[in-house]
Amino acid sequence: MEHEAVFRQIPAGTELMRPGQFIRSTMLVLDGLIKVYREDGEGNEFFMYYLKPGDGCALSMTCMVGQEKSTIAAKTVQDTEVIMVPLEKMDEWMGQYKSWYHFVVKTYRNRFEELLQTLDNVAFRNMDERLEFYLKRQQETQNSHIIPTTHQEIAQDLNSSREVISRLLKKMAERGKVKLHRYHIEIVKL
Repeated sequence: MEHEAVFRQIPAGTELMRPGQFIRSTMLVLDGLIKVYREDGEGNEFFMYYLKPGDGCALSMTCMVGQEKSTIAAKTVQDTEVIMVPLEKMDEWMGQYKSWYHFVVKTYRNRFEELLQTLDNVAFRNMDERLEFYLKRQQETQNSHIIPTTHQEIAQDLNSSREVISRLLKKMAERGKVKLHRYHIEIVKL
């Protein structure tokens, strides 16, 4: 990996992947945070999950294996450091190194479980429960009770309207679960 992969430092807010793009390498996150999401034809987003340090991008691995175009979008949320592994090396290492094979399978499994959890959330919960789940996930991912976001960004991630999210956040604030600030939300008790 030291000889074949490429180390990159990527500033926050950088678009890494777009739907329809061919993937030439997969990313292993060393530091920072990457948001992975789906986008419809009108620019609406649906948040899927974050890639954190130690994670690999399972969807880019899948696209690479089948030499298919991406169906997701990804962008850095924080300044991020990644290792880019070329397609041909990924395939070669799958057969050559058990540790790489197990890492890839574990990555697929973790993402599949996370996607099932998101699907359950959308299918079986109402929006106030989805919002609370989303905030808990943000808190865990960012390891902080301060979530730097806006009502509009949350609405985009949950494929809802800003008005609905603002109303639900206000109810959560009235119940003492969160404190609302202009550019962040403080989680008190979820």
